[in-house]
Amino acid sequence: MFPRLATWLLIWFGITFPAYPAAKQWPQGTTTRFYDFKIQTTRVNKLCNSNEIVTVNNMFPGPVVYAQEGDRLIIKVTNLSPYNATIHWHGVRQILSCWFDGPSYITQCPITPGQSFTYEFTMVKQRGTFFWHAHVSWLRATVYGALIVYPKAGVPYPFPFPYEEHIIILGEYWSQDIVQLERQVIASGGVPPPANAYTINGHPGPNYNCSTNDVYKIDLVPGKTYLLRLINAGLNTENFFAIANHKLTIVEADAEYTKPFTTDRVMLGPGQTLNVLVKADQPIARYSMAIGPYISARNAQFQNITSVAYFQYSGAVPSSLSLPARLPNINDNLAVKTVMDGLKGLNTKDDVPKEIDATLFLTIGLNVNKCRSPTPQQNCQGMNNGTMAASMNNISFIKPTVSVLESYYKGFEDYFTPDFPAAPLRFYDFVNGAPNSAPNDTNAMNGTRTKVIEYGTRVQIILQDTGTVTTENHPIHLHGYSFYVVGYGSGNYNPQTANLNLVDPPYMNTIGVPVGGWAAIRFKADNPGVWFIHCHFDLHQSWGLATALIVKNGVGHLETLPHPPADLPRC
Repeated sequence: MFPRLATWLLIWFGITFPAYPAAKQWPQGTTTRFYDFKIQTTRVNKLCNSNEIVTVNNMFPGPVVYAQEGDRLIIKVTNLSPYNATIHWHGVRQILSCWFDGPSYITQCPITPGQSFTYEFTMVKQRGTFFWHAHVSWLRATVYGALIVYPKAGVPYPFPFPYEEHIIILGEYWSQDIVQLERQVIASGGVPPPANAYTINGHPGPNYNCSTNDVYKIDLVPGKTYLLRLINAGLNTENFFAIANHKLTIVEADAEYTKPFTTDRVMLGPGQTLNVLVKADQPIARYSMAIGPYISARNAQFQNITSVAYFQYSGAVPSSLSLPARLPNINDNLAVKTVMDGLKGLNTKDDVPKEIDATLFLTIGLNVNKCRSPTPQQNCQGMNNGTMAASMNNISFIKPTVSVLESYYKGFEDYFTPDFPAAPLRFYDFVNGAPNSAPNDTNAMNGTRTKVIEYGTRVQIILQDTGTVTTENHPIHLHGYSFYVVGYGSGNYNPQTANLNLVDPPYMNTIGVPVGGWAAIRFKADNPGVWFIHCHFDLHQSWGLATALIVKNGVGHLETLPHPPADLPRC
């Protein structure tokens, strides 16, 4: 571990280091922090193989970006890889800085090989655990890192100050070129193979071949309390997390404080973050921190070997066996619901929109399209010889060749249409009565269709899972906003019987819509720009489970999107 002074100096000057050390104090003083990202290929040895992966600054996971609430961040990204790239700052609301949000062909064109782009944004009224990741193709599998924003000077945590903080990033690792894998999967019309391993801070752990020493470890002082910043950067799998014989007290979700809730295990979907307090109150030993899959879809392929890290007390025998962590069954929906039920926002009552100006009803789910390829054996490997797809309101989102934001800003509407429907064409039993004779009645429409929202609109979105192909828990992420999760439940949403929480709902940016169920979210559309809303399973995003919300300008320069930066990448 770096000494405290050295860590503080590194944070002050925006210099990163090739490990995720414990942080004992937060940065203070400066208001602008500079980072330099170089996206490049790096050779790594994992799972008995030597492979080239795409990284930032030759680090996997990538460098930690540290900041303080109110700081301005300037990150120059130079693409030295052979692939197009962008960086998304997940959970950052990008107030009046939509140009720097990062999703490819939504707010910017990709940074092409050899080119650079500088992201500039301010952490306005935000602090907590965020992360950054690539937002082109499936590069996110290895191009990711933590973004830690501390409270303003003199503002304490609303919970006991921990002895140490540790970043724990959950991931998935493939022993093949991830960009080529995506291209092969999309061309085949079928589904990808499972990841070769789950990882904790890039380490598979001892359950995998050739990985006895490729394991992450936290050294503990007995009796101390530790803050773990959990981030799920995985590509296509939701994960359970637990520590053997230790309780987890959730105090933050998606970079917003929650009322303390203690549990034995948590579940994070891709894109979600949780801060948990853990007290080292057990006998001196080595304990397992473990992640395993939560699989809610029928007949889904998945990696069934858990990834393990060590939670090791000072004085424990280094070579001793670790006490195993108990994870739920892979399809334990009740374990997921129990944690969600326990998430309550801290001091959110006064800000929850009580009245609603506009409601969007979005069905989400998978589709199987009819094969239209002259070479079906190569291109129609989906269910019943169709091609797999996904949709919102049965429309698969097609990314344009010029970013939607640039097209909208310049008045070029040839690249998108503003006619995404506010509700599905017809209502039926979405969960139990969905069409399922694939591919005859499971086709989706295609289009770059967006929904335009007036500035200041109080919006409610109902996210409804469907049984077309299979029901599934979908982690839905909204860019540019956090939202109040005012309700969720099983079955079909019914406004007459839905039990909504307008008192202390959690304030999140990524919500797991329950398998075979629904979630209701609310926010005020007071940040102009084009904001992507999509499933954070990258496979589903590639298949089209997304749309874009265009929030119009308000009145005056404080409610108007500024002009694009001079170095905005061109398509």
